[in-house]
Amino acid sequence: MSALETHGLEPVPDAERTARTRGLFPTWVAANISVLLLTMGAGLSVSYGLNFWQALVVGVAAPVVSYGLVGLIGVAGKRGGAPGMALSRAVFGQRGNLLPGALIWVARWGWETINAVTGAYALLTVLDILFGVRKSTPLIVATLLLFVATTFVISGLGIEAVRVCNRWATRLFAVFSALVLAYLVAETDWSEVFGRPAGPASAVVAGVGLIAAGGISWVPTSPDFTRYLPRTASSAAIVRNTVGGAGIVVLPMVLMGAVMASGTPDLASAPDPVSFLGEILPLWLAVPYLLIALVGTLLINAMSMYSAGFTAQTLGFRVPRHWAVSVNAVISLTLGAVLMLAATSFMGTFVTFLSLLAVAFSAWAGVFGTDMLRRRFYDPEALLDTGRTSAYWYRGGFSPAAVTAWAAGLGTGLLFTASDWFSGPFSSGNPIGEYGLGWLATITVSGALYAALPKPAVVTSADRRLPLAV
Repeated sequence: MSALETHGLEPVPDAERTARTRGLFPTWVAANISVLLLTMGAGLSVSYGLNFWQALVVGVAAPVVSYGLVGLIGVAGKRGGAPGMALSRAVFGQRGNLLPGALIWVARWGWETINAVTGAYALLTVLDILFGVRKSTPLIVATLLLFVATTFVISGLGIEAVRVCNRWATRLFAVFSALVLAYLVAETDWSEVFGRPAGPASAVVAGVGLIAAGGISWVPTSPDFTRYLPRTASSAAIVRNTVGGAGIVVLPMVLMGAVMASGTPDLASAPDPVSFLGEILPLWLAVPYLLIALVGTLLINAMSMYSAGFTAQTLGFRVPRHWAVSVNAVISLTLGAVLMLAATSFMGTFVTFLSLLAVAFSAWAGVFGTDMLRRRFYDPEALLDTGRTSAYWYRGGFSPAAVTAWAAGLGTGLLFTASDWFSGPFSSGNPIGEYGLGWLATITVSGALYAALPKPAVVTSADRRLPLAV
């Protein structure tokens, strides 16, 4: 495979599908190398009132739930060899797919903005620690521009560039995370950590939802990273490597954040998600760890933009994938500048965004995942044919069952979701709202309704060309 990936929405030919399932492990390790997990782990302790053992439960359960779903949806990638939002045409119809596709694309803007801001804060913190350079408006814009431009280069090159970067980032992250863990073990007042009282069970469930939301955001794009696997690849291995790669990062990061919060209770409400590391860790450890976190955030954004390019193409942008990526790059640069210069609370904005993100992506996952139970084949010709001749045209370009189930699931989830920006009428006074399970209600309703509604027959383009019987 050349350095620049040339495949777009079209399914990857079998001859080029030579990837290995074990390659998914570093992919999902790199997708979680983010200091935001430390801050969210601190939030479990400070904002949710959880003790160490409850944070441990959250750190184990969240990646199993969210990345288990990512792995399961990733199986569709080896079956169809195409990106997730292209395969989604087979479920929603050529026109119907534009509805969830547009929402997911817009949600990607927010995710990439959060990542760009986190990376820029990491670079600003390093400059402050090493050279005493204070942040200013021109410097904020310059760091954002550097971060987004580098992201664009990596994601524009394609999957092989992402894989190579992921492998090296995984190794470096493992080394320095072990050093940070050793430092915390030696310096932490463990009697204070283990002496914290337990929080309510509802907070534990809500904490699982908070941490899992980040993983759920990868669900629609999971097939993008499995499309180069051969059709004979083990489905169990896809799920195992996806959950394992994510879990080996999420668990220690969440626990480290919870431990750090015991000595720094204002960590969860810090004005930015990065600068606290310069206060907690010694200089020799803080600087390289921040740089690794910067690289990790860069790769997370590269993976997100890589998939966003495909999503843009499914929406009708008739440009090569690496140029479609540029649209998201410009948007994340613009929104990132607004967030860094105008927003008063980074973490408040981030947690609100995660709660709504999980609902938006779960509506698609419920329908697509249920459809996978009956579908084993995706017609490559029909996926690319966006006209009336497509086997996936259905009724006027829409699959009524899929679109109806998706809309109903999305609406239900919003009714039970509470956030700083929006709170549904049923977001309190019931277990679903109190436990932060709006995303779970979404995926349950959309999946169950799609299973119950009558669906178009699964046909191929060849079937449509057969002469009618007389």
